[in-house]
Amino acid sequence: MKAKELRQKSKDELEKLLSDLQDKIRRLRFDIQLKHFKNVRLLRKTKKDIARILTILNLEK
Repeated sequence: MKAKELRQKSKDELEKLLSDLQDKIRRLRFDIQLKHFKNVRLLRKTKKDIARILTILNLEK
């Protein structure tokens, strides 16, 4: 997700998206360990999205 798109969302929407992405990371790590999932790049992309959201939330304070 692009930072420009994230800046247009409200704080509540960003917090909801953040919790969803954190859950997604937990599931991805579990699936990768069990060899059910091969796309490791999706984990990296999700981490970067979380970092973008946290950055935007910290700038709004």
